[in-house]
Amino acid sequence: MACKLAITSMSLGRCYAGHSFVAKLDAAQKYGYQGIELFHEDLADVAKGFDTMPLYGPTRKAELAAARHILRLCKDRGIEILCLQPFSHYDGLLDREEHKDRLDQLKFWFTLARELETDIIQIPANFLPAERVTEDLDLIVSDLREVADMGLAMDPPIRFAYESLCWSTRVDTWELCWEVVLRVDRPNFGMCLDTFNIAGRIYADPAASSGKTEDAEDAVRESIASMVRQVDVNKVFYVQVVDAERLSEPLVPGHPFYNADQPARMSWSRNCRLFYGEEDRGAYLPVAEIAEAFFHGLGFKGWVSLELFNRRMADEGSDVPEELAKRGAISWRKLQDDMMLTVKPKPKPDVNRVFASL
Repeated sequence: MACKLAITSMSLGRCYAGHSFVAKLDAAQKYGYQGIELFHEDLADVAKGFDTMPLYGPTRKAELAAARHILRLCKDRGIEILCLQPFSHYDGLLDREEHKDRLDQLKFWFTLARELETDIIQIPANFLPAERVTEDLDLIVSDLREVADMGLAMDPPIRFAYESLCWSTRVDTWELCWEVVLRVDRPNFGMCLDTFNIAGRIYADPAASSGKTEDAEDAVRESIASMVRQVDVNKVFYVQVVDAERLSEPLVPGHPFYNADQPARMSWSRNCRLFYGEEDRGAYLPVAEIAEAFFHGLGFKGWVSLELFNRRMADEGSDVPEELAKRGAISWRKLQDDMMLTVKPKPKPDVNRVFASL
């Protein structure tokens, strides 16, 4: 197996800024992306065109129609749908009625995934306020085992990629994420490893004047060594490789990115991620070292996704999708060269299907 390039759909421009799914998909095709992580925000935006009552939000019927339409658009361009994401704010909810509601929504996501011809749903570790999320890791594991068993009952089974975010409420490191994966102990439950979220927790501190944690370099060295010793690469369903910008001033009250309702790392993430190798834009995380652990320490092969969040995505210019797609492609070429990756070539598009869709 070789590595394949994907990108998250919203990373090519936010739909609320006027960037259509078609424009983003065309940019992805132009620059050689083989897959997308479909952000549900984009599916809901496409669904508006299939809804008779758009003021009330897309109906499930409209979302299903949108899923079928998105699959056709992707197939016409030779692009696979890696996963549907993010199924957020699920694990460890203290409100158990809310937990039941999320499970009902998940059942519908199973139907969406089938229509999209993907078998992966991504679950980011819960990042709701602490008063809404349990401290009991046993309950978090139980909740995630419940969805894994639901996914196993599907035909074909649905897999889950669990991901620790550097601002998650309880599971905010890859180590805790891996512990949860081991304890869930289901063949369809694995993890997504993300260079940004790993480095963003143990190396970076956007609220510090230095932009770094204490003993940042030592922490990364120890974390990487532990990862290579512990993690079973078969449980890594895909990886994400991006960097982030070092701020000129700490992200504290008064900073333009400061949001009193968000942890500093979350506000930084939403505004300041960068593609790998973009040091000219301020990238400073030890992404190369972490990626080396992915590709050579663990021997990962498979989907490599560029999950970018950056303030540029919300700009309204029509050039945004192409600019971001091009920057990501340049980043991917550098990553290939630096990591000496074996890459699966993108197949030629099915010409007959393209013409049949016109």
